[in-house]
This record gives sequence, structure tokens and C-alpha cells, in this order.
Amino acid sequence: MSQKEIIGKGTIAKLKEILSERKLNNIFLVTGKSSYEKSGAKDAIEPILSDYKVTHFSDFEVNPKVKDIEKGMEIFKKNNCDFVIAVGGGSVMDIAKSINILASNEGNPTEYIKNQKNIENKGKVLVAVPTTSGSGSEATRSTVVYIDKTKYSLDHEFIIPDYTIVDSQLTMNLPKHITASAGMDALSQAIESYWCIDSTEESKDYARKAIKLIMGNLIDAVDNPTRESREAMAEASFLAGKAINISRTTACHAIAYPITSYFGVPHGHAVALTLAQMLVYNSKVTEKDILDKRGINYVHETLKEIAGLIGADDIQDANKRITSLMEEIGLKTRLSEIGVKTDEDIEIIIKNGFNPQRVNNNPRLLTEETLRNEILDEIK
Repeated sequence: MSQKEIIGKGTIAKLKEILSERKLNNIFLVTGKSSYEKSGAKDAIEPILSDYKVTHFSDFEVNPKVKDIEKGMEIFKKNNCDFVIAVGGGSVMDIAKSINILASNEGNPTEYIKNQKNIENKGKVLVAVPTTSGSGSEATRSTVVYIDKTKYSLDHEFIIPDYTIVDSQLTMNLPKHITASAGMDALSQAIESYWCIDSTEESKDYARKAIKLIMGNLIDAVDNPTRESREAMAEASFLAGKAINISRTTACHAIAYPITSYFGVPHGHAVALTLAQMLVYNSKVTEKDILDKRGINYVHETLKEIAGLIGADDIQDANKRITSLMEEIGLKTRLSEIGVKTDEDIEIIIKNGFNPQRVNNNPRLLTEETLRNEILDEIK
């Protein structure tokens, strides 16, 4: 589905024009519990919404659960909502997108989430307004849903928001730890998209631009945020989202989900934990374990390009630079530092970190043995 992109400082004002173009009665507004006000979005948006009936939904957990979606769907249907506005971070986007699409398709939501039933109907018009710079969910056709600590994805072209308003002024008050974690999520998305076996020239172009923006602005955005660094990170997050919307993410994301579910590590931080070591692992690809049909030379060249994009001389230097970047913005880089301390903890990650689709998108085959010995053991 086509998406209208509105990017730049102050563009939240464009919401008024979007609403005036549509004949609607009841707006379903999805926000975080506190971020809506702290980001400045409430002050910017409420005057625009004053002439409309608004159903405000914020009663859900971070990392969306199916019970939260079912609760939201009930409220959505009860109020006959005909327009959706999502204002917040990745969890807000995923909740809003999931409620919108599932409320328009008959049957049990879990059947769609578990791919037991196909999405047939598009939801209502949805406007996505991110207040963090990381998830890229405002640009994607997928959502994340957790059922009993297991991560699932809804994925369909009908899910992509109709409008995205990327206004960096709504990220100016982000706390350091959220800026850091979200920024590493965007960097991981861009790098994974770049090496993904399903990458295209278009996705690599988005990813390339995102990596450059992040490497040049993330530290400032965390430690000394300026209008310029916030604008750059907001754009980078959106570009990384557009990249993974084409290629999807790979092994780092698959491994991250149990780290978040079982050890409470924020998603972006969890993804970044294996990023540097996965770069090294992929660089050792052989004819026996290559998954990218474009061949070993292509993969090697791609990884060299990634190293160059982050300002490194080679793969080992890239490993060090990613690790140093995480340390500089205050993120732990060892599993033991975030609560993964025993062999049993490692096995939890291995048992629950193998989403076949994401693992098989990686350029080099990843097995339980190689995950244990060449990735997790290296970052204990």
C-alpha cells in the first residue's frame, strides 16, 4: 500500500489538514501512558482534535500482548471508531496497527497472529506519529505481538500506516536511555537489512543513509541533544523502517526477543547485544553455510561496505566500533551485565531465539551450536 510521508520539524500541524480531508466521526487515539504528554504531543495534538469525538486508548503494556490487543479491539468496536491515530514509540505503533487491522477482520485475533487465518480486509485510515527514533514501525507492514512470552508477527500490506508524520520536535524530551536503546534498534535494523539475503538496491539505499545518519548523530542525540541531531535520528529511524519493510530483519532480531521477554532488556538494547559479533560471524561465511544466493564474494563485499559505513577499516574494527558506541551511550555490552549469567539462561535464549524466517534471512546459516559457541559465548 502507498504511504504518504510527512517529515520535518513542526509537521505535526499537518494532522489538521489530514483530518479535514476525511469525513470521519470517531477517532481512536492510541498513545503511551506518559510519553504522550512528556513528548509535547498532547499539547500539539489536542487542539487539533477538539472538534472530533476521540476515544483515547493507552491501557496496555510495553511489548504488546494479545490481551492488550483484544481489550483495544473491544473499545474500538464499541465506539464505532473510523479513524486511527498512533502517537508514541514502537509498542504504541504495534498496538494501534494490530487493533486496526484485526478489528476489520472477523474471527479470533490469535488465529491471525499465528498465521492460521489470512487477513482479507484493510483497516481504517491510520496516521502514525512516532515520538521515539528507533522502531521504524511507522514505516512498516508488520507488527509485533507477544503470546506467553513468545513473539509473533502480523504481516500484510494492509497494515502499513496510510500517513506517517515524522516530527523531530516530539523526540526532543526523550530520556537518554530510551534515545540510546531506540537508536541502536534503528542501527541494527539498517545493518541487518543491508546484509539480509532479501535486500534490494532500494532497501540498501535506505539502510545506507540510515547508518550514516546514526553514526554521525546518535552520541550527540544521547549526550547533548540538539535540534539537528534529533532531526537526523528521526529521519534515520524512518529510513531504517523503510529498509526492513522491504528486506525484513535477520538473526539479531530473532535472538533479541527472548532477551526482552525473559530478562526484561529493552528491545533496541537486546538487538544490539549481538550485532557486533554477528557481523564477525557473517564475515566467516563458507560455501557450506552461505544462505545468500548472490554468493560469498557478494556477502564479503556487502560486509566490507557496512564496515566502511560505520567508519571502520575492517570487520574486526567494525566490531570494536559498534561495541564502543554502545558503551559510550551507556548500554551494557555483555550478557552477564544484563542478567544472563548461567548456562540455563543461555539455553532460554537459544530455545526461544530461533524464529525460522528471521534466522534464515541471515547471509550465513545460524544453528543452535553456532549461536551458542560463536555468538553468545563471545559476549558472555
